[in-house]
Amino acid sequence: MSTIQDTEQVGVPLTVAYNQWTQFESFPQFMSNVDSVTQVDDTHNHWKVTIGGVEREFDTVITEQIPDERIAWRTTEGPEHGGVVTFFRVADDETRVHLEMTWEPEGFTEKAGAALQLDDMAVKKDLGKFKELIESNGFETGAWRGEVDRDADATGR
Repeated sequence: MSTIQDTEQVGVPLTVAYNQWTQFESFPQFMSNVDSVTQVDDTHNHWKVTIGGVEREFDTVITEQIPDERIAWRTTEGPEHGGVVTFFRVADDETRVHLEMTWEPEGFTEKAGAALQLDDMAVKKDLGKFKELIESNGFETGAWRGEVDRDADATGR
């Protein structure tokens, strides 16, 4: 299992950064390996990614969501991974975004990339692109302010 952590400070209010992160279908705008995300319902998403030239599809469920604080997820089928993104207020117009993710590299290319920490570099680059996107817009493109209780049943509700 590979673990990735990174933090980026963005020059927007906490609520703006959090609201933008809830817009999963916009992830391809700042995540280089993400081809598309389709939001199935409030807590389920279908992902298409390309990593090292290998295309993969998988489904995720939001396992915990607390507005303006954190969003946690895990895969329900497909390659095993999960993680949490946490938001910290630094100032009225400054937010720290911290991402922690674990994933199981499959095949030689992914395992080699993880060993060389190319996955870490990709996440760092993607968080930098998130910073550019949200700061250049100055506002979120949408929001989902619902809560998901981590103690809910396996469907994430």
